[in-house]
Amino acid sequence: MNRSGPTDSQVSLDAKAGTSDSSAMLAQPYQLYIERTDATKNMARFYALAIEATLFGTPCLTRRWGRIGTAGQAMVHHFDKEEDAVRMFLDLLHTKRARGYRPNTNVRREPMVWAVRGNIPDPCR
Repeated sequence: MNRSGPTDSQVSLDAKAGTSDSSAMLAQPYQLYIERTDATKNMARFYALAIEATLFGTPCLTRRWGRIGTAGQAMVHHFDKEEDAVRMFLDLLHTKRARGYRPNTNVRREPMVWAVRGNIPDPCR
């Protein structure tokens, strides 16, 4: 291996690279689990949101929804900036609150990472 030559890549491991790894960390964790239940309509739904960093350091918003007790469905959105992911997170939260979704404070839940994913592979990784 020739280590005396100049580096030709722009990865953060090179001494000359001007990139920073600060984008790999989110400013704070974003996780939400809310439910909407109505016994008269036989309705028992959940909605979960989480913003995480991907392996490449970019923010990823994962949405999960479905009937309580099932794995439900998932959708993943990738963003270049954390601010865009947070904006979508808050927009979705506002929409779901308007439709009657509320946090379930009567039940102690596992951290959302386990409660939402279960045996389902992480779509952000």
